[in-house]
Order: sequence, then structure tokens, then C-alpha cells
Amino acid sequence: MAAMTVVLALLFFLPLLWLFSCWGLLRLYNGRRWWRQGREDSRTILLKGPAGPRREIDAPRALFLTAHPDDEAMFFAPTILGLAQAQLWLLCGSIGNYYNQGDLRKEELLESCSVLGIPSSHVTVVDHRDLPDHPSVEWNTRLLSALILKHIESNQIDLVVTFDANGVSGHANHRSLYAAVRSLSLEKKLPEGCQVLILETVNLFRKYISIFDAPVSGLQGPDVFIVLTNEEAQVARRAMYCHRSQLLWFRRLYIFFSRYMVINSLRSL
Repeated sequence: MAAMTVVLALLFFLPLLWLFSCWGLLRLYNGRRWWRQGREDSRTILLKGPAGPRREIDAPRALFLTAHPDDEAMFFAPTILGLAQAQLWLLCGSIGNYYNQGDLRKEELLESCSVLGIPSSHVTVVDHRDLPDHPSVEWNTRLLSALILKHIESNQIDLVVTFDANGVSGHANHRSLYAAVRSLSLEKKLPEGCQVLILETVNLFRKYISIFDAPVSGLQGPDVFIVLTNEEAQVARRAMYCHRSQLLWFRRLYIFFSRYMVINSLRSL
């Protein structure tokens, strides 16, 4: 009887504790991010975690590396909105032509980027036969690295943001971007002072519990942790809705349940 009472108490109090943790974390960070301090017009990003400040990086020019149109909204919207005071660029590795919709998807990408605050003049979409949109094709690291480095140098990029080794969804094209940037980093080809942040992949359960993943993500101590306000989350959803050709039923569910629509946790490469 006593054991049953303990079990029932745990079943009642643990969800309450989890909800309280979510509420407390959001209150503590004012529904925003762990990285920017000081005046709103400051272009200095302060990377910090639970242990306090780690280092400052000056990042007025940030480049997002994605593989397909819609990646910017599906996965990186919190970071893009968190970097609203910086100058933003986006380099997309393909036009997303897996279902022969490349031209349409490129138009949708430009519309989405406009919603997120990236001007069309700062958006580059690569259409190369050796970089096909395909879930099982690993892109050529040397070719991709050269394209990325040229973009970084020509735009004097200070901060690069892309996928981690697992690519969030495991997509081979996503993983290829990480491999290319990692290659540039290991070979010390990145310009001096250029920083790289990679978006953490989480397990399937955490991926679809939306804001309720905040306590777990925060306590794991990422270099950068971003939680959107309600207003910013609405902007992220509007950006995703720009990808009308991709709004199948499961992606509509994704918009409301994926933690990547409201939370980004990133680590330095």
C-alpha cells in the first residue's frame, strides 16, 4: 500500500515539477537566449552557459549554412531571430529539387528569409549537379568546402551556423555541411576570428515535446541556448508557412510540436 502511494505521488508531482522547471527557466531567461548581453544595438555576442560567461565574440556578420529550402525555418529560426541585430547571410546547398520543385522552393525560401529578416540579396542558393537534394547522398566535402570558404571570405563572415554531425534529422545532405565546415576548421582554412556554431541533434522524444524540452536542453550546458518569446515563435511559424509546397500533414504537426521551432541549443566547433 505504501509503495502504491509513493508511485501515485510521483506520477502526480513529477509532471508538476517538470512544468515548474519549464516555467522557471523561461522566467529566468526572459523567454529569450543565453548569449546576448548589454544594449540592443550591441553586436557583441556573449556565449555563456550554466557556469557563467565563457567568452565574447564579435559577430556582426553571420552565415547560416543549410542544405534545402525550409531548413532555415524548420531548424534554425530561433538562432536567426536571436541574431536579429547582426547582419545575416544564408547559403543553401541545393534548390530542393528532389520532387522537381526546385524553382518553386527557391521562391518560397526567399519569402521565408524575408520573414526572418534575411534580405534576398544575402541569400545564395547553390544549384550544382554534384550537390543533389537526396536523403542518402553524401555531398563532396572538397567541393562543398570550397564553396563555403569562398562565401565566408567574400562576405567577411565572423560567425558560421550549421548542423552537427547527425544533421538533426540524419539527412545525408545535412551531415555533409557539418563535414565540410569541420574540414575547413581542422585544416585551419577559416579566416582568423571566424567562429562556428553547430545545432545540436536531440533524440526523437525530445525533438517533439516543444518547449517542454527547455529544462533538459538548458541543464546540459550548451554554448548557446535560445528560447523564443511567443511573438518570435509566431514569426518562426510564419516563415515555415511560406514553404507551402512542403506543408504536408506531418510538417504541420512538426510546426506545433518540434522543439526546433522554439528552442535551439548550439555548441562551438
